[in-house]
Amino acid sequence: MGFLRLVVRIMGRISTFRSYQFVLLLAAALAVAAFYYFGSERQNFSSTTKRIKQTQSTHNTNRNDADLTVDTRLSPKDVSEEQGEEQQDVGGVSEEFRPGKGEIGGSGDQHYHALMMFTKVDKSRSLQDKFRVAMLSMVKHGEFMEGEVLVLHFVSDPASKELGEKMLQEFLLDATFKYEVLFHDVVDLTHKLFPIVEAMQKYFSAGSGAYYSDAIFFLSVAMHQIMPESLTRIVQLDLDLKYRTNIRDLFKEFDRFPPGAVIGITREMQPVYRHTFWQYRKENPRTRVGDPPPEGLPGFNSGVMLLDLGAMRESALYNQLLKPSNVAKLADQYRFRGHLGDQDFFTMIGMEHPELFYPLACGWNRQLCTWWRDHGYGDVFQMYYRCEGLVYIYHGNCNSPIPDY
Repeated sequence: MGFLRLVVRIMGRISTFRSYQFVLLLAAALAVAAFYYFGSERQNFSSTTKRIKQTQSTHNTNRNDADLTVDTRLSPKDVSEEQGEEQQDVGGVSEEFRPGKGEIGGSGDQHYHALMMFTKVDKSRSLQDKFRVAMLSMVKHGEFMEGEVLVLHFVSDPASKELGEKMLQEFLLDATFKYEVLFHDVVDLTHKLFPIVEAMQKYFSAGSGAYYSDAIFFLSVAMHQIMPESLTRIVQLDLDLKYRTNIRDLFKEFDRFPPGAVIGITREMQPVYRHTFWQYRKENPRTRVGDPPPEGLPGFNSGVMLLDLGAMRESALYNQLLKPSNVAKLADQYRFRGHLGDQDFFTMIGMEHPELFYPLACGWNRQLCTWWRDHGYGDVFQMYYRCEGLVYIYHGNCNSPIPDY
């Protein structure tokens, strides 16, 4: 209102001024108008700025959440457009593949999670060749329904990650299904794992003592404790596999878990644990521990595993078995000393608590290694090695050749 009164007073005196005086007065009036106008809007401008800053702060905070359900896929044709962009590491997860245009559905997509160890691959042509076979066969047979996404997790070091990005551009080129790719930093995961698994390493690692770098070989044992609770099911897969069927069918096995089971896993197909449990077997000649199937307990092979992380979190029994005192008790009871990491741990507790495990059919992890046949167990080898029924996944363990068919 003060501004209007001023204008009226000015206009009332217009007739008494010369033209140049009129111009000066008009300019002054406009300056006063601008002052009143912008002054009245100052609070709104500041409020808007504050809201923008709050939004940015919230966005930056959310980016630090290791939410493994975010879309981080990049279609092969868009990879080249992203290569110049700086990568962002988030809570040990590197968002490598961002969403391709129009290729990933909304938040209602159902995610199927699969994890592979991908360390030191840059230094090994053999591992690179195995990875090629695994990924090309997975893509060849992979089929998912509309609204479903295969999330591929790789635990990797920086050099292998860089190589993996390039290799995956080629291997996933013909994928007919939606996918996401996440790289997890091996150092970050090892840092989280070591306090949990340190005590058990001396029983299940090569050499004596607990080596920090060996902790990653126990990832499956404690994955339920270090991954976000939003991640409830995941399959862990070795690199030396060849898929002969749709990997989506493997996830259906989760629905067959009996009550109390937390892990799906295939039996060991060599007399590995007949050998490892030799002292216990000598002291207990009527035991089934280390005997071949179907009546015996041959132990497990960790090349293909279904980890029900939700059930692992809820199982009081399983988490009790992770305690150092209980690990030591079982290791002493079974006179057990191994060198195969998580596979040894699962085998040992499986002797005492088989109810924790769902036995996958041997065709889901058809192991091809025959090393023990030529090292003292030729007479009983076929009883362990035999696998009847369809083969869904070949496992070329101990560098065994995989059939082409």
